[in-house]
Amino acid sequence: MTRRLTQSILIYLALVAVAWCALAPILWAVSGSLKPEGALSDPNPLPASPQWSNYSEVFAAIPLGRMLLNTTIYAACVTAGQVFFCSLAGYAFARLRFPGRETLFLAYLATLMVPLTVTVIPQFLLMRAFGWMDTPWAMIVPGLFGSAFGTYLMRQFFRTLPTELEEAATLDGCTPWQTYWRVLLPHARPAVMVLAVLTWITVWNDFLWPLIMIQRNEYATATLGLVRLQGQYTTNWPLLMSAATLLLIPLLALYAIAQRSFIRGIAMSGLGGR
Repeated sequence: MTRRLTQSILIYLALVAVAWCALAPILWAVSGSLKPEGALSDPNPLPASPQWSNYSEVFAAIPLGRMLLNTTIYAACVTAGQVFFCSLAGYAFARLRFPGRETLFLAYLATLMVPLTVTVIPQFLLMRAFGWMDTPWAMIVPGLFGSAFGTYLMRQFFRTLPTELEEAATLDGCTPWQTYWRVLLPHARPAVMVLAVLTWITVWNDFLWPLIMIQRNEYATATLGLVRLQGQYTTNWPLLMSAATLLLIPLLALYAIAQRSFIRGIAMSGLGGR
C-alpha cells in the first residue's frame, strides 16, 4: 500500500509539473495583458490596478473583430474540406480493394516528410498564376482537399470498424458511396472530431502562409494582426498580450466543447500509443 501510494503521489506530482509548464505561459500572457505599458517585467502576477482598457484598445488599434471573423471563415472552410476529402480517401484506402493500394498509400504518406518550406514557393507561384494573391481563395483552396495526416488518421479508424457493417450494407444494396456516407462515416465521429479540432487549430495559428498571401486588413487573419501591433522601434506589450489572449479564448472554448470526443478519437484511431 505504501509503495502504491508513493507511486501515485509521484505520478500526480509529475502531471502537475507538466501542467504547470503548459499553463505558465498562458497565465503570464493574461497577467501581462492587465498591466500598464512599461510594467510587463513586474514580477507581481496580479497587478494592483488591472488595466481592462487594454482589451478595448486592441480593437481601436487594429480591426481585430474583422480579422477574427476572417480566421473563423478560413478555418471553417478548410476544416470542412479536410474532413470530407480525408474521410473519403481514408475510406478508399481502408475498405476498397484496387491494384497498388498499399503502394499509393505509402507514397502519399511519404509526403509528410516534405518540409513546409519546400512547398511554399510552388504554392505561391500557383496562387499568383490564378490571380488569387491577396484574396480569400488563397487562404482556403490550398488546404481544402485533404492532407496525408488526415487521410492516415481516417484510414486507421476505418480499419478498426467491423467488416460486418460493410457486409450488411452490401446485402441491403448499398453502393460504396452509400456505405461510406450512411454506414461507416457516422461511426467515425470520434476520428472526425480529432481531425476537425487539429485542422481548426492549425489554420487558426497559421502565420507563414497568411504573411505571404495577404496584405490588406480586409482579408487579414488574427495572427497577422498580432504582428501589426508591433512597432518598428517600440511595442506596446500589454496590448499585444491582450490580443494574444483574445486569440486564445476561442481555441480553449473549442477544446472544452470537444474534449471527450477528441480524447476518444485519439485513443481509438491508434494515435494514443496503442
